[in-house]
Amino acid sequence: MKKAEPRREDESIVYKYALSSVSAVVSETVTYPLDLTKTRLMIQGEITMSGSTVSYSNRGMFKILHVTEEGFFKLWQGVSPALYRHIVYTGCRMNMYEVLRDRVFIKNDDGTFALWKGVIVGSMSGAFGQLVASPTDLIKVNMQMEGRRRLEGKPARIKSCSHAFRMILAESGVRGLWRGWIPNVQRAALVNMGDLVTYDTVKRQLLIKTDLPDNYIVHALSSACSGMVAAIMCTPADVVKTRVMNQPLVNGKPAVYKGSIDCLLKTLNQEGFLALYKGFFPTYCRMAPWSLTFWIVYEELRKVTGHSSF
Repeated sequence: MKKAEPRREDESIVYKYALSSVSAVVSETVTYPLDLTKTRLMIQGEITMSGSTVSYSNRGMFKILHVTEEGFFKLWQGVSPALYRHIVYTGCRMNMYEVLRDRVFIKNDDGTFALWKGVIVGSMSGAFGQLVASPTDLIKVNMQMEGRRRLEGKPARIKSCSHAFRMILAESGVRGLWRGWIPNVQRAALVNMGDLVTYDTVKRQLLIKTDLPDNYIVHALSSACSGMVAAIMCTPADVVKTRVMNQPLVNGKPAVYKGSIDCLLKTLNQEGFLALYKGFFPTYCRMAPWSLTFWIVYEELRKVTGHSSF
């Protein structure tokens, strides 16, 4: 059999970008209903412009997932911009992490990577990927809230992904597409600090300190740890991000929160510290299978296409 020629480095990066994007699309599609649930839990109890709380403030995770209210397929409402987001976001963060880890900060000879380096590289990778993909996240959050608005008898705001894009542009211009980008980027930095660094560290330690081969068992154990750490670290930033993005506009300007710090302080003062962990259970319930699906699919795709393990 003729030996395959080694791929050029630039071609390899393109392939890795495609592989990580495909893996993310699969994971996002499977776990998306939990993301919708998490978003709605984070909004409920919020103080509105009139000083009242959101009317559906006592609904739990399973009540929101009750499909008879809006229909089964409404659990995937807003999935299009979510998929677009991950094609950009995941592709950017995964490749940037590897490039910085392997070429700039340089991992150790045994394959391990110093924790302090991992924290820096993981945070930078997540922040950059989310900065680029922030408009798609804004559209996703707005579309996720549409079904709830209609059940409450409120007029529909958004008809489709393209309509949401045009509406935001008309209301607040190009800059409006990056509304909430600061808490968005902060959240992504924390998520990737928890996800990439934990997965990379746990995987290397398992391979070094046990007899387990580099296969799906190691990938599953590592992803289970990374999903838990990522959920703990990101939920407060996710609550702030979601509320900043979902707030109404008056004359093109945010009506409730001046920014992420203002949202954080108001949430703490009005609802208490635990409000920052609203939606934690569905966040973890989503992150755990998302991380498991993503890492196993991604590692297997790399193996099948002739790339080294992550």
